[in-house]
Amino acid sequence: MSSPDPQVRAARNQSTSSVSPAARGPVVAVTGAAYGVGALLTEQLAASGEVKQVVAIDERRGECAAAQWHILDVRDPAIADKLRGADVVVHLALDLDLETDAAARTAYNVRGTQTVLTAAAAAGVHRVVLCTSAMVYGALPDNELPLSEDAELRATAEATGVGDLLEIERLARRAPRAHPGLNVTVVRPAVLVGGGTDTALTRYFESPRLLVVAGSRPAWQFCHVEDLCSALEYAVLEKVDGELTVGCDGWLEQEEVEELSGIRRMELPSAVALGAAARLHRIGLTPSPAGDLAYTMYPWVVSGSRLHDAGWRPQYTNEEVLAELLEEVAGRHTVAGRRLGRKDATAAGAAGATVALLGAAAVVRRARKARRRI
Repeated sequence: MSSPDPQVRAARNQSTSSVSPAARGPVVAVTGAAYGVGALLTEQLAASGEVKQVVAIDERRGECAAAQWHILDVRDPAIADKLRGADVVVHLALDLDLETDAAARTAYNVRGTQTVLTAAAAAGVHRVVLCTSAMVYGALPDNELPLSEDAELRATAEATGVGDLLEIERLARRAPRAHPGLNVTVVRPAVLVGGGTDTALTRYFESPRLLVVAGSRPAWQFCHVEDLCSALEYAVLEKVDGELTVGCDGWLEQEEVEELSGIRRMELPSAVALGAAARLHRIGLTPSPAGDLAYTMYPWVVSGSRLHDAGWRPQYTNEEVLAELLEEVAGRHTVAGRRLGRKDATAAGAAGATVALLGAAAVVRRARKARRRI
């Protein structure tokens, strides 16, 4: 085949260069786009030369002026109309707030994910990206270090929000069978830090002492929100798919965490720590159920191998993310997952607050035993 005339080649090149890379990229819809990771990802995708347009969906308008905004609840079936024309949906509208009523939280998270998956299929979207957590693997003493993406999900619904995340994982597996042609990618970050993230695991570092359960073997792996956003962008642009784990390379032993943070440990027997945590939560003194404690006892470190194979690398180390977390929580006072006001913390003191809460649980237990004897 002969080469085109030079003038024809020049005309073609000019025509191609007049089409920006963004015009050839996907239209991406982001739910939960007004806050947290959703807001960061919306800004990042809107600035990307590889994305044609960003459709932002939330119950309030966010700050990204470059996005096309739709204000509605993700559980509203009308979301299907807002997704028409989108190639990819990133669903980040999740409520994992420690203070939210558990039943209301589940209703929002599970129903919202169901609605988004169904609406995406109805609107002709070909890919949905969901974000859960590496917590779905469970924190267990016999976990491999690190866990592969294909490791069994052995978590139970005993920790904050993990039951919701497991149900979302089930919906993700079922969706391609229920909606042929719909591709679902699930991203599972390690302990998320940055962007105002507030979880039982970040509150662990607000405590005056780091609670260590005797005989446990914790291993700490963090994930900066910016690294999560870059991993989500990889999924959006189809540079990688399937089930993905994301976090800093490697992990920190408990002794390293204590040395880096300068916070001393308070070691308790397993029965005391777990029993007190369960009782304190049951009587409403703390927002964190006893199941949260397991994630500070045993390893749940992930490899991130699929992202690494695709060329992705974290920009942050565990040491750097821990330092940022400590700076972010400076001045906050939390005991057994319950955040204290400044006045409470001053009055109770560091170790005193912990003893007071543990003592309260013991009092409740003794009172119940006394009632049973009557």
